[in-house]
Amino acid sequence: MFNKKVLAVVIASTLGLVACGSDDNNEQVAAVQVDLRILETSDLHTNIMDYDYYKTKYDPTIGLARTASLIKQQGAEVNNFVLVDNGDLLQGSPMGDYVADNFKRDNTIGGTHPAYKAMNTLGYSVGNIGNHEFNYGLDFLEEALAGANFPYINANVLCEADCWEGKAKGDNLFTPYIIEEKTVIDSNGDQQTVKIGYIGFVPPQILLWDKQNLSGKVTVLGIVEAAEKFIPMMKAEGADVIVAIPHSGVGTPSNPVDVNDENATYALSLVEGIDAITFGHSHSVFPSATFEGLENADLEKGTINGVAAVMPGRWGDNLGIVDLKLEMQNGAWVVIDRSAKASPIYDKNAEQPELVTADNGIRDAVALEHQGTLSYVDQPIGKASADMYSFLTLVQDDPSVQIVSDAQIAKVKANLTDALKDIPVLSAAAPFKAGGRHSTAADADSYVQVPAGDLTYKNAADLYLYPNTMVAVKLTGAELKDWLECSANQFNQIDPNISTPQNLINWDTHRTYNFDVIDGVTYKIDVTQPTKFDGDCKLVNEDANRIVDLAYTQDDTVFTGDELAKKEFIVATNNYRAFGGKFAGTGADYVIMELPDSNREALAQYITDETETNGEVDPSADNNWDFVTIDTATQLDIRFETQDSELADKFVIDNQVRPLTKRTDLTDEFGFAIYNIDLTTPVTK
Repeated sequence: MFNKKVLAVVIASTLGLVACGSDDNNEQVAAVQVDLRILETSDLHTNIMDYDYYKTKYDPTIGLARTASLIKQQGAEVNNFVLVDNGDLLQGSPMGDYVADNFKRDNTIGGTHPAYKAMNTLGYSVGNIGNHEFNYGLDFLEEALAGANFPYINANVLCEADCWEGKAKGDNLFTPYIIEEKTVIDSNGDQQTVKIGYIGFVPPQILLWDKQNLSGKVTVLGIVEAAEKFIPMMKAEGADVIVAIPHSGVGTPSNPVDVNDENATYALSLVEGIDAITFGHSHSVFPSATFEGLENADLEKGTINGVAAVMPGRWGDNLGIVDLKLEMQNGAWVVIDRSAKASPIYDKNAEQPELVTADNGIRDAVALEHQGTLSYVDQPIGKASADMYSFLTLVQDDPSVQIVSDAQIAKVKANLTDALKDIPVLSAAAPFKAGGRHSTAADADSYVQVPAGDLTYKNAADLYLYPNTMVAVKLTGAELKDWLECSANQFNQIDPNISTPQNLINWDTHRTYNFDVIDGVTYKIDVTQPTKFDGDCKLVNEDANRIVDLAYTQDDTVFTGDELAKKEFIVATNNYRAFGGKFAGTGADYVIMELPDSNREALAQYITDETETNGEVDPSADNNWDFVTIDTATQLDIRFETQDSELADKFVIDNQVRPLTKRTDLTDEFGFAIYNIDLTTPVTK
């Protein structure tokens, strides 16, 4: 005689006919369930090695070589897992520059890109396209992707003209989605098949950020627009589980969904049919305390609007982990439970901070390119007369930003047409490495640190982190002032009548790469006033005026007020800022010059030219901006953070413009040093 209970389990397990059943005695039969783990890397930015090429030493806080060990650990814990990459892979580290420079010189990568030499050893199911994948052009991207032993997806970039071979106008440039038939082990130890659908997205802003590479060649759908088009198709084709892989930050629930939203993950979580979102782009970690208060987000569970969601930082410092529990119900797999978390590779507060060791397989895979990168970044380019450290870049004019501005002005002036030569040339430059409490603990060490003396290409790459290209815009003084008003959102409003602690730096809604310093004019920032614009340069206080004493001097004539507001200026900047349209005076209509040179190349050439002419380049800050001195009888406690190191301590002592006092009685959970800044004492320098 057959045991009826055993027979029922076998039938349910093998055929998936029922979620549960019973024998003649009404005994329950266990439902067929599958635990599926989704692992995600994102924003690696060619940090394949666990190595800091600027400091020329191994760095246990970054690199796929470290993340790979965590991938193997997390995969070994479960019966079923898949691995995905979110994008921003091919650009961002000196190794990425080294490969791109070879391509620029020889019109070929010359083999498999080192990112794929490494990733091909790990068994990725799929990769998504990030915005920085377009930085080196479509020809570079096509050749690079050919080296990946896994498919790539993107649902919202369409061919316009002159695309890749076989692509016609209106076609998706990439495969919009794939459905993987994954063999899994169920809760009974039996094999099952789960059809996992993957769909990827990139910010529509690539058309602005990489206009020189994409104009006339591609068009871009909105992220949610593309999702609503293709996800029903994926369901119709039998996808049991759909994983969205947007290269897009969280966004906000407070505004209606804009078809062109850069950060659309929150909006995606409301699209029917998505079971998990593995996102990226903004270099933050989700779930984490950074997102406390986000509407309908469960940070313990790792969900947004009930959808499992994870964002794993940047440069391989975290691994995204999503766990889904599937159950066979009425012949279909249903997600009955979900959770997500980001797992770090390093914890400075742990007894043993290095949570994983490096994977030697990854190191070996890119050993040749690693050595090539070391040689590449050691190319000499000149000599500097002063240190270029960004420890004070958020509280005073700074040499690491000054030298970039000087280089940008020189490059644009050298390329002006006769019709533009009489218009004053200014420069907008922002600190890319200035710490940051909005992200991970590693940012406490993220500062430009280029000492005086001989300079190499790695120093130029440290001073200018991204391969943006040189662009100039023409605007009025009135627009220039509003540009600065938005930049001044970097600071919290200070109440001059309270003695309790007040934090000067607005980490919450303003990223430091949007703190533009405009050189060529002088101005002050009144932080006792409300901000006129928010972090997205949207008007919030029409009558607010933080920027005061804005002036331009030409041939001993000083332009201020209405006279300056009407005056025309040219501002040297980068393609992201010029075409972004976020700041006043930016957007395609304002652009009057596009150069093929990257800002970093312009900087390196400027250093070389100045060294050949003067023996060295002088990066000393000209202190063209400052804070308004606060007139108050109250003893203020205004604080800001910078690196906690002997090098930073000495630089602060030697270079402070405003009186600065290190608070040795205070500690910071992320490892920053806390300082008081005195804004009540007039500057005498």
